[in-house]
Parts: sequence; C-alpha cells; structure tokens
Amino acid sequence: MTPAPFDLAGRVALVTGAGSPTGIGFATARLLGELGAHVAVTSTTERVFDRVAELETTGVRGFGVVGDLTDEHDVSDVVSAVATALGGIDILVNNAGMLSIAGAAETGRITDMSLATWRAGIERNLDTAFLVSRAVLPGMQDRGWGRIVNVTSVTGPVMAMRDEVAYAAAKAAMVGLARSIAVDFGPVGVTSNAVAPGWISTGSQTAHEYEQGLRTPVGRSATPTEVASAIAWLCTPGAAYTTGQCLVVDGGNSVAEERT
Repeated sequence: MTPAPFDLAGRVALVTGAGSPTGIGFATARLLGELGAHVAVTSTTERVFDRVAELETTGVRGFGVVGDLTDEHDVSDVVSAVATALGGIDILVNNAGMLSIAGAAETGRITDMSLATWRAGIERNLDTAFLVSRAVLPGMQDRGWGRIVNVTSVTGPVMAMRDEVAYAAAKAAMVGLARSIAVDFGPVGVTSNAVAPGWISTGSQTAHEYEQGLRTPVGRSATPTEVASAIAWLCTPGAAYTTGQCLVVDGGNSVAEERT
C-alpha cells in the first residue's frame, strides 16, 4: 500500500539546534510531531529539555539530548541515545549552526580573517551537518528509507552579505553536501535536500534584520513556521521524488532587482 503523502506515523526524526523556543528548529520539530513522527531535539544547553516538555504537552513523543555536534564522539553519543530512546533515525534536519549576525566572532572579510576564525565558522555550520549525516546514513540505508534536510541560508547559496565569508562558504557547502548525498543514496530510498531561509522573525532577530525584511516583495520577514513547513514537506513520503534541491524561502527577496 502506498503511504499517505504527509503521514509520518512511526517515523523517528532528529532535529538539531532546536533549543530556542522561537527558532526554526523547534518550529520544525513541532510540525514533524503533528505529522505523526517521534521527535528528538538537540541543543548545546539544557534548555532543550524545555522544548521536549512543550512537545509532549501536544501529544508528541519527544526526546532531548545535549551535545556538541562539532565533536564526532558527541555526535555518536547523540545518535546512539536517540536510537535507544525512540528507534532508528528516519529523518534528519541539520539545523545546528550560527546565524551570521549572531556569530560576531566569526565574521569578517577574507583579508582580515585568521585561519582559526575561518575554521571555526566552517566547523560550526558545515562540519555539524557532515558529522550527523554520516552517523545516521548507515541506518537509513539499511531500512531503505530516509530524509535529510540541511537548513542553510540564502547567504552563500543564493546571495552574499558583507563581511560574512566563512558563513557564506559554509552555507553554500551545505547545498553541495545535500546534493552529494542525494546522488549517492538516492538508489536506496534516501532523499537529501536543503532549505535556504531569508529574513526570519525569531527571538534573536536584530533591528537591522527586521528592516531588511520589510524590503522584501512580501513586505515582512518570515515566521519560523513558514520555513518549517517547507522543511517538513521535504521529510514526508510525498516528497520521495524531490532530492538534491535547494528550496529558497525568502519572500521573493532574491529575485527582486529593486529595493524600496
């Protein structure tokens, strides 16, 4: 029997970087739970357990784990803990990483950036996605079903911002990572895609980001749920023939030549 296109009942999802109550990660975890998935969420702090409590009040089976996803041993421990608590991971949303403006210590133009700063930006935004994807793919391959979605940004894959060389490079590379996985693992039932948000109204949005959102064709920043809805769709059975793609969610900002 062909599965219902939006039914994730019995699937296990891991959403990284979901500690913030107002972020894309937690909004994605909620939506995946509403579609029937059991949802594990990670963060670098214990606030992730507050997110699990919120999920469970809505009837979602949740699990939280604290870990440093730039460390391959921590990644192994996180994936093992999720598998023990919920079962093998069917869905991975690589949302962990730093926003460009929030990551002030890793900003700068190439001529002013040290190698250590460059590596820190790549590690935080790209290595995390590589390490967690590498850890979950063998199980997906064995089960013949899997969904990986990298939450990148329009900065890098589509556009660029001043003084954000490491962030832009890492986020662009996340699209290449998704496409490589799509080619290598498509034959065994695993899809791999990226979602590239533009200006998003989260709790950490700055006044500058808010003003930039007003200049998009839609005239505002997106809500985290609007980005999460794109991510969640790519995780469903109905998205089985969509792989290796980068879905831009930016209110049309990247196609508008004029700014008012």
